[in-house]
Amino acid sequence: MVRKLRIALAQLNFTVGDFEGNKAKILDAISKAEENRVDIIAFPELSVTGYPPEDLLLKPQFIERNMETIHEIAKNVGNIVAIVGFVDLNEDIYNAAAIIYQHKIVDVYHKIFLPTYSVYDEDRYFSRGRRIPIYEIRGCRVGVNICEDIWYPDGPGHLQSLAGAELIINISASPFYAGKREYREKMISVRGMDSIVYVAYVNLVGGQDELVFDGGSFLVSPQGSILARAKIFEEDLLIIDINAESVLRTRLHDPRIRKESNLAEGKVERVFVAPYEKWDREPIAPRIEESPPVEEEIFKALVVGTRDYVNKNGFKKVLIGLSGGIDSSLVAAIAKEALGPERVVGVLMPSQYTSRESIEDAEELAKNLGIQTYTVPIKDIFYTFNQELKKNVWGDMPEDVTEENLQARIRGTILMSISNKFGWLVLTTGNKSEMSCGYATLYGDMAGGFAVIKDVMKTMVYRLAEYYNRTKGFDVIPKRVLTKPPSAELRPNQTDQDTLPPYEVLDPILKAYVEEDRSYREIVAMGFDEETVKRVIQMVDRNEYKRRQAPPGIKITPRAFGKDRRLPITNKFRPFAKS
Repeated sequence: MVRKLRIALAQLNFTVGDFEGNKAKILDAISKAEENRVDIIAFPELSVTGYPPEDLLLKPQFIERNMETIHEIAKNVGNIVAIVGFVDLNEDIYNAAAIIYQHKIVDVYHKIFLPTYSVYDEDRYFSRGRRIPIYEIRGCRVGVNICEDIWYPDGPGHLQSLAGAELIINISASPFYAGKREYREKMISVRGMDSIVYVAYVNLVGGQDELVFDGGSFLVSPQGSILARAKIFEEDLLIIDINAESVLRTRLHDPRIRKESNLAEGKVERVFVAPYEKWDREPIAPRIEESPPVEEEIFKALVVGTRDYVNKNGFKKVLIGLSGGIDSSLVAAIAKEALGPERVVGVLMPSQYTSRESIEDAEELAKNLGIQTYTVPIKDIFYTFNQELKKNVWGDMPEDVTEENLQARIRGTILMSISNKFGWLVLTTGNKSEMSCGYATLYGDMAGGFAVIKDVMKTMVYRLAEYYNRTKGFDVIPKRVLTKPPSAELRPNQTDQDTLPPYEVLDPILKAYVEEDRSYREIVAMGFDEETVKRVIQMVDRNEYKRRQAPPGIKITPRAFGKDRRLPITNKFRPFAKS
């Protein structure tokens, strides 16, 4: 008999807690798969609840609504096998995959490896699975596991293959950071080669608070090659035909699985799901979507993360303080691409220190993007603030950074007042280089609801702006914005480099210290000046309190501030102190 399977990987954008909306997406995808005579359709991890549900998992009513939803879904599944991520309640709760066929849940797989690193904290909520099944579906043997399970070479997937599985389906919710997708594909390619098995990987897509999921679901052959890949950062239904006989042919010529098969004895349970049906379908040509370059990948992540945060939280418009600088220009461009120009509003707030060029650049940017703007000068407001404070509080004390921060706080107040009046979300414009060093004002330029480029180093900000202009075919972000020295313009002739090292020096030091946890001595050994390294480390460490009060922002690096990097504010450890 011809043993083939047609599978569909339903790469969808779910919302945490939206049980009705998530159910509708799942049922719609099942309907489309049935039209294409698909045998198995797989959905991402925790599709029913959305990912990650975090402490909603501590609410019994949330778990119950999730259970009701998976049973409602099951009632609508006919002659197709659906693999759906949900939270199983069985004395304790489990991160689970329901195997559904002919209107009932035939079996449930429980995730075995629960990650507790980086942004993950699954061991806080879930009990660990202990059972490893493989499923008989249409004459083929299929293993199902969940996300982290596939990252272990000797994990459930390998045992399932030793027990005869010809296809492993891994349902996942793997958050994006730049470079992760290539690493993930290489790792799963190795799993396919090592276990001589097809591996189908279905990933979540879309934004959830600080996380963004890139999709890019794919199929790997038993030889480790990519046979199909879904779109990046878009919903997609990837349909693929698999010939199970090719696994047998390969294994006949490679004795590894045969020699190790005893390792699976007594550990893997066989479950019958759906009977064999004669294959009489026209083949579907495999589709391999292109992998974008790094700037495009990051830009798309920022667009999707912004769009979903705004839309899923019900905001009609966003508000951005336009300074004529590179950061606010990039944030405005991202917002326009995410939401459309009619939902983006810019506010110019010039002071006595704002250059004519900055005003011109902000106005040109707004015109190029097609967004509405307001202008609220702060010169008189600042004068009144300053005079009242001098008269009633600090008298003849000399001016210092206080007056600079006061201007930023006036601007923050203006933005938050407009937000309050109209219900628009303020997008802050601080980048990772600034946030790392505390080169930002609490309740000033840090005031807002969402920090779009919070995890983007300044040097990458420039690369993304240049990329955006290239894609548009003209300088949407004015050329002068990209070439003039960056400045907060809070005092005469001010530039960022009055306070910070040049960004081409600063950013590699920050990457080493913040993202890679390298020691002071290691960073100096990389060729950086000792005093510069010490000064940067001091700035990073003493500004943890500011970052705790910053709005959430999109993770695009392996180590972002927030869930990724959690340090105590009260902390006497000094990395450069003598041991």
